[in-house]
Amino acid sequence: MHDLLPEGEELQRAVKWISSHLLEDPDCAIMPLVNEAIFKFDLSPMDAEFLIGMYRRIKDES
Repeated sequence: MHDLLPEGEELQRAVKWISSHLLEDPDCAIMPLVNEAIFKFDLSPMDAEFLIGMYRRIKDES
């Protein structure tokens, strides 16, 4: 089924999944969620690096 998804779809789903968890619990640790999302959505190494970098920047700006 993953072969039928447009490129980047898994990354979009991962961001939505992380965001929904953070909305439910704003004090939740971000990086464990990011790591879980990487495996849950079977992200490529490039997508995983992007996701880690994005949330690391967000965390640093807070």
